[in-house]
Amino acid sequence: MRRLFLGLTAMASLLASTSSMTAAPGRIPDLEWTAHGRTADEQRYVPLDQINADNVGQLGLAWYADIPDKGGYQSTPLVVNGTLYMTGPWSKVFAFDAVTGKQLWKFDPQVPRELAATSICCNISNRGAAYWNGKLIIGTIDGRLVALDAKSGQKVWDVRVTDPELPYSITGAPRIGKGIVYIGQGGGEFYTRGFLDAYDAETGRKLWRFWTVPGDPSKMPEGDVSDDVMAMAAETWKGSEWWKQGGGGTVWDGIVYDEVTDTVIFGTGNGIPWPHSIRSPGGGDNLFVTSIVALDGTTGKYRWHYQTVPKDSFDFDNTSPLTIADLVIDGQQKRVVMQAPKNGVFYVIEVATGKVVSADPYVPQINWALGFDKEKNWAPIMNPAAIYGPEGFYVIPSQSHVWHPQSFSPRTGLFYFPMRFGVSSFVAEKGARILGNQLVDVNMSKQPQGQTRPVVEDTGQALMAWDPVQRKVAWKQREGNGSAGTLVTAGNLVFQGTAGQMFSAFRADTGEKVWSVRTYGNVVPGPISYSIDGVQYVAAISSASTGFAAANGVNRLLVYKLGGNVELPVPPPPAPQVLNPPPDFGDEAMHARGRDLYERSCTGCHEGGRMFSGFPDLNYSVALNSAPLFKAIVIDGALAEGGMISFRNSLGEADVEAIRSYLTLRANELKRNPPRPGFGPPGAGGPPPPPAAPAPAPAQPAAHQ
Repeated sequence: MRRLFLGLTAMASLLASTSSMTAAPGRIPDLEWTAHGRTADEQRYVPLDQINADNVGQLGLAWYADIPDKGGYQSTPLVVNGTLYMTGPWSKVFAFDAVTGKQLWKFDPQVPRELAATSICCNISNRGAAYWNGKLIIGTIDGRLVALDAKSGQKVWDVRVTDPELPYSITGAPRIGKGIVYIGQGGGEFYTRGFLDAYDAETGRKLWRFWTVPGDPSKMPEGDVSDDVMAMAAETWKGSEWWKQGGGGTVWDGIVYDEVTDTVIFGTGNGIPWPHSIRSPGGGDNLFVTSIVALDGTTGKYRWHYQTVPKDSFDFDNTSPLTIADLVIDGQQKRVVMQAPKNGVFYVIEVATGKVVSADPYVPQINWALGFDKEKNWAPIMNPAAIYGPEGFYVIPSQSHVWHPQSFSPRTGLFYFPMRFGVSSFVAEKGARILGNQLVDVNMSKQPQGQTRPVVEDTGQALMAWDPVQRKVAWKQREGNGSAGTLVTAGNLVFQGTAGQMFSAFRADTGEKVWSVRTYGNVVPGPISYSIDGVQYVAAISSASTGFAAANGVNRLLVYKLGGNVELPVPPPPAPQVLNPPPDFGDEAMHARGRDLYERSCTGCHEGGRMFSGFPDLNYSVALNSAPLFKAIVIDGALAEGGMISFRNSLGEADVEAIRSYLTLRANELKRNPPRPGFGPPGAGGPPPPPAAPAPAPAQPAAHQ
């Protein structure tokens, strides 16, 4: 089912705060942020020290802009020619004067809202745009690549990347090298086949495609640049129907372009179905899932690959960010690409050759591999028990570092990234889903047979500084966040959003926290820094999303400078949700049928989407009290304008009533047994809202400055 919040987004345009101020014409910025990672190598390092560890206490708010569009915010902003650009939910784009905060334009690509119910894994967010020669280029969640005039926001070209008949999506930021746009896609939990595409940045013309996993053997070759290696890849897949399931290997993030060698390097996602025992019965490493792949940046021809987790069965995507740097290792300078992905291992690989320099666990413990074979380019020695079937397996770690931006400082030689450490259970089960709509053939709620959940020390999350030369942790800051991006500057500072709706700065050399400010939202994306007219700014986006779950919070763009004195208004407390379901009705068979229909039709939005993007929790829906109202919403499309599509083509009236009976049963159970404090929404034992405060003055049509 689709979400009630979508209708609210049409209620307001972006609010900017303070009196109207126009951007000074011809202003030349001192330091821009023109690419996803500031520069092509994605170090997210800013060579500015006007704001530094000694004076960061003087940092204050320069301006802010309220953003009414609900959903998860994961965008890294760009700053080009005095304009700050950011993307938001549903692939919308916003442009502001980077000094005054005045909104200059807004673009809505008009993505069909029903996609949240059918094709989106985890969020309706977008991680950012790319810039090239006066054009801003974005990927849209419905699988398009769109170029806008950076000054006006008008569309220049619009091309389709993914097959609209398949459940693909695009949430990642495009990357650009020598006028070529590189873009991947999401959909790795929906039986899709991954690829990386290249387009001409000027015209949108498609240049080439590299498939990450082989397709139907009877239709090979396909006329794509990957044809040369697909025969090799196909030899690593077993069984007679693996290709009918797509195979996975989507490139939903983790792309970097090396200007020195004209190489595009990208990470690939999980195999699909998740369990290797189901996906590829009979064995095989399954190239190129969970791999780092390098191609000629111009032609797309294969150069090298390194598979981090052969036979992956744990959703160990390699789509975490990739960073390129020059390091001196054993007395020799090496140009390397570095990654700290979900599997808990830090990789350093030579850009030109694919030779692995090192592969070291950055978490206290891993159990999916028994070690690494240095004679075979550091190939992991897989734990046989990790190739699980219906007996299952407890894997260590679990999702240690996902998409959240990382940074590298040439001054300290350290690599800064968020990390989490824990344990997850995986049990192979045909037809099993996660988050409702994701058919991955894994049951994560079952306990593996005959196994005791491992006891691991030092669980939790932290901001980590890793020394890639010494191959060890330099420092680990528990006050940091395991699900928020980082920025490092020449001022010996690492910026990151932290727990409690705070934005913080840490000393880059020691990890000491030296500054923190309340944001009334969660700063999850990577912050940026830029300077204009001799003034250094730090910008961050706060929202209601924590990156792993929806929460209370205000969606805002926040920009700081030394001596900034703008006060951020305290938001009013959210209205508490009240559980008021009708009495239970229906029998066990009706409840079971309703649960099955709900999980298949509704949970993509109302479970997974609720977790990540603030979609409504139907336990609290007033429609549970009225069969006609529930039918009007689900079948008649009463809330279609708000994005809650009609399910007339897939659900009948008896189906809808069965769903209502199950939701009523569940809501009454929640009412009888509310969650512990700190878990769940306000009004049901959830976290308290921010303190109340007098309402701020009405917002003006320009940014608060």
